[in-house]
Amino acid sequence: MIAIIDYGMGNLFSVEKAFVKLGAKVVVTNDEKVIMKADKVVLPGVGAFGDCMNNLEQSGLIPAIKEFIKSGKPFLGICLGLQLLFEESEESPGVQGLSVFKGKVQKIIAPEFKIPHMGWNSLEFNNDSYLFEKMDINPYVYFVHSYQAVPSENIVTAFTEYGGKVTAAVGKDNVQAVQFHPEKSSAVGMNILTNFVNK
Repeated sequence: MIAIIDYGMGNLFSVEKAFVKLGAKVVVTNDEKVIMKADKVVLPGVGAFGDCMNNLEQSGLIPAIKEFIKSGKPFLGICLGLQLLFEESEESPGVQGLSVFKGKVQKIIAPEFKIPHMGWNSLEFNNDSYLFEKMDINPYVYFVHSYQAVPSENIVTAFTEYGGKVTAAVGKDNVQAVQFHPEKSSAVGMNILTNFVNK
């Protein structure tokens, strides 16, 4: 069973719908007991870093998220759900992230391009990630973001080019996360979610 964490912010319906389409058993929940019993957990997110962290704190779910990650079971962050895994973000100074990964989130610097970065861009794979198994080189996925993770450890699994290299995915051990929206990325995105379901 896959638990999608509901903390009042995120594109929960479209993420849930994508997993249901794959035949996965999925539940959208804000119950820490359900989260801890799940086989896999997904942390989606849209909006501002500070607002999301505030909602997570108020929901009381942060200990359950950290405990689940420590369990070694598969965990997937999507969009802002990737950024929340880091220590801090320039978007919300003074707000501490989940600190699962070392590093911070910074505004994308691309003077010749529009910010937010919105639309289809190709991926350039870096470190291995099971999310990208059996995939063509440089597949296109759908992005909507103004900030990118800048890890201080070697965990970037994919980049995209947008006025320079921009972090598109990170992963370490059982925790994988993508900056783009797999649920809006057509067949490529469904392949990524399939790899997560099959893990």
